[in-house]
Amino acid sequence: MTLYVVATPIGNLKDITFRAIEILRNVDVIACEDTRVTKKLLSHYSISKPLISYREQVHHTVSRKILSLLKKGKSIALVTDAGTPGISDPGTRLVSDALNAGFPVVSLPGPSAITAALSVSGVNADRFVFLGFPPHKKGRTAFFGKMKEFTIPMVLYESPHRLYRTLRDLEAFLGLDREVVIVKEVTKIYEKIIRGKIPEVIETLLKINNYHKTRGEFVIIINAREV
Repeated sequence: MTLYVVATPIGNLKDITFRAIEILRNVDVIACEDTRVTKKLLSHYSISKPLISYREQVHHTVSRKILSLLKKGKSIALVTDAGTPGISDPGTRLVSDALNAGFPVVSLPGPSAITAALSVSGVNADRFVFLGFPPHKKGRTAFFGKMKEFTIPMVLYESPHRLYRTLRDLEAFLGLDREVVIVKEVTKIYEKIIRGKIPEVIETLLKINNYHKTRGEFVIIINAREV
């Protein structure tokens, strides 16, 4: 009757803890974002478990099902496609539902694109603010306008097909001289780190063939402004 929040690899399948593998082998059910992605991970470690697809669009239906299983004494692992559930991820609502219903929730820490990218960025990350994904449409102007107020490093997630647009917005709101770090495919075979002022980074990205077709997410780190 426990919900385990299990961090899974963000790229390299070896980046998983022994404890995470043990829990995935021993729980009754695994709730995951995309069953196809999770099946690849489980197959790699010869694990076979019933899967429940948990996505934001079906939160209420799946949450009720998972709470019902917990009431029956079942143990459930919650995973996301990559990284730690609940970080820019719908898993937050499921965790909240389980806690409100009185069930224990246990964290199995592990990979996170935020900390992985910051650790190799060269940016002083004693303090930083994580802003998640920028809004696609509504609230986008206000989002970037608010960023001008921060005097510490900022971290964003972005998808490949919106990366160029977001960098142009950062350029417009934060200025040409602001330094950024783009971490692409972190922990994967084609991992790449691009550092420089925003126009320089945009120019570098445009030289990379098909960067906009890259799957997964980019981490954008905006260095603190000079004061």
